[in-house]
Amino acid sequence: MFKQLNWVERKFNFDFPVEIFPVILERFRGTPARLEEMTGNLSEEILTYKPEGKWSIKEHAGHLIDLEELGEKRISDFLSGKEILSPADMSNKKNSEAGYNQKNIYDILKEFRSAREHIVKRLENFTKEKAAIVSIHPRLNQPMRIIDWVYFMSEHDDHHLTSIRLIVKSLIN
Repeated sequence: MFKQLNWVERKFNFDFPVEIFPVILERFRGTPARLEEMTGNLSEEILTYKPEGKWSIKEHAGHLIDLEELGEKRISDFLSGKEILSPADMSNKKNSEAGYNQKNIYDILKEFRSAREHIVKRLENFTKEKAAIVSIHPRLNQPMRIIDWVYFMSEHDDHHLTSIRLIVKSLIN
């Protein structure tokens, strides 16, 4: 089986034209639907299985919810001209305290969809100039535009969707 690269080991080149912002935003907008499709019909046993003590499917989905608050903050950081974006909590304390394995998957999915729709509504009418606003990403220690941040978040979403798919595949195949 293909081993996924750890998220914190990923490097990024943000060199695409700002004109593709609507395409990247569309990908970002689609994550809730893909997550729902992947998880909606899984048993509780599969949804809460923790491979090698790592996150369960519900915990991966919950982590995406947790980051929406940071996303809202970072959009405000960009728009207010903050030099360095607000940092993420790399300990993921929020995820470990949330008890996602005890929650209903449909409630998790609904909460994620609602939070993501709120962010997309903030972004969908951005001009080319707004999508090109730059701040420094604190962990990557590199400048990124709003378009780059949306791409980065889409990549992060896909990292977790892939983790979910690998869990399902390991249990069903």
